[in-house]
Amino acid sequence: MSKTISVNGEQKPLNSSTLIELLEENGVDSGKGGVAVALNGEVVPRADWAQTSMKQDDKVEIVHIVRGG
Repeated sequence: MSKTISVNGEQKPLNSSTLIELLEENGVDSGKGGVAVALNGEVVPRADWAQTSMKQDDKVEIVHIVRGG
């Protein structure tokens, strides 16, 4: 059985080893601003995305901040 994680409430296979790889896999441009990531309820600073690994059953929330008025 393959390992899975929850990404924004949806079960997905754990194919990535770090948050930055997960973002790229999901089409998120990590170089742009306006994106925040939480792992198991804790916000992960952008500077730590490349070093932050994930494991089976982790919960990742990817939030896109919308600007404007």
